[in-house]
Amino acid sequence: MLRNLATSLITHERIVTTFGKAMEVRGLAERLITYAKKEDKLHGRRLANQYVFTKDAQTKLMNVLGPRYQFREGGYTRVMKLARPQHINKADMAVIEYVDRPGEIRAARPPTSFQNKTIEEVMKELGIEDPVKKQIAEIESGEEEEKKE
Repeated sequence: MLRNLATSLITHERIVTTFGKAMEVRGLAERLITYAKKEDKLHGRRLANQYVFTKDAQTKLMNVLGPRYQFREGGYTRVMKLARPQHINKADMAVIEYVDRPGEIRAARPPTSFQNKTIEEVMKELGIEDPVKKQIAEIESGEEEEKKE
């Protein structure tokens, strides 16, 4: 049952289940992300394949989720208790989701390695050029060429 929940969580990135099941699948989901982040991708894929059923979920885990959390040191999932219990047996319901994803319910805190840094420092550390500065430089170089002509 946990393997099915973990596969569904990887596929949909957010599932609604009972609170107890959400807390149990949380550890497995975090472990799977850690496997996807391993430097030895083949070994990480083989470890993850023991728990994930479908090829689509395995591919998404290794190609999307692993790189997404490359700079995060744990805490990849969030469990939030819902206000209404399950209709049949009044069990507490919860939403379990991956953090730092598009359309998440609540924004996650940045990884500890990026806290107390400016956006410019973080972008430089990640090797991302500032698109605004790049556009300004292109415009200025175009104006200089027009002045020379």
